[in-house]
Amino acid sequence: MSSSRTARERVRAELTREITDVARRQLAVDGASGLSLRAVARELGMASSAIYRYFPSKDDLLTALIIDGYNALGEAVENAEAAVPHTDHAGRWMAVCHAVRDWALVHPHEYALLYGSPVPGYQAPQDTVPAAIRDTVVYGRIVSDAHRAGALKPPGDHPPVPPSFREDAARVRELMPDVPDDVIVRGLIAWTGLFGWISFELFGQFNNTIMDRTPAFDHTMRCHAAMLGLPA
Repeated sequence: MSSSRTARERVRAELTREITDVARRQLAVDGASGLSLRAVARELGMASSAIYRYFPSKDDLLTALIIDGYNALGEAVENAEAAVPHTDHAGRWMAVCHAVRDWALVHPHEYALLYGSPVPGYQAPQDTVPAAIRDTVVYGRIVSDAHRAGALKPPGDHPPVPPSFREDAARVRELMPDVPDDVIVRGLIAWTGLFGWISFELFGQFNNTIMDRTPAFDHTMRCHAAMLGLPA
């Protein structure tokens, strides 16, 4: 009985993987809005009714793809950061930046699903949150470690943090423990700058403008590090 149940679980897991693989290929052609359970079932040679036993709706399939994407990106970031010495805070930041960009360039359609235009009518459930913050947790740890070590040396003066931001900063501080508000602001600038660059690159905003993008990206991320206060 137990071995039979395990065999059924293996079959289900394998077919689930096949469904999501086909759905990812469909994303590349039709985008998230054009994703169709019936089309996925047709490519797999399944009856339309059978696929609904695995994913009751298109939203359920989208959620699975989003979680898979966030987990794949999070794993890439975690592995890259772990390969850098713990005390090399700037090196850890640069490793994270390149890991995010490298993953996005290899998986542009999945990146678009995660960070592009919202899918009309789709609301991501709370189930996506743990996967979605894996990369952010790594980044927050770098900033917190650098702050605790006294390694953050931001250049010059910065505008004061507005009082209205304090509640927001307290929420961000859950991912950057012990970090003061002004560091959180600079941390947000750097983090959103990373994804802003990648989105511009993937969605064609740099076409015919920035041609040699890897060194330009590297320099830009080092500028963000300097603004944040991470030593070169």
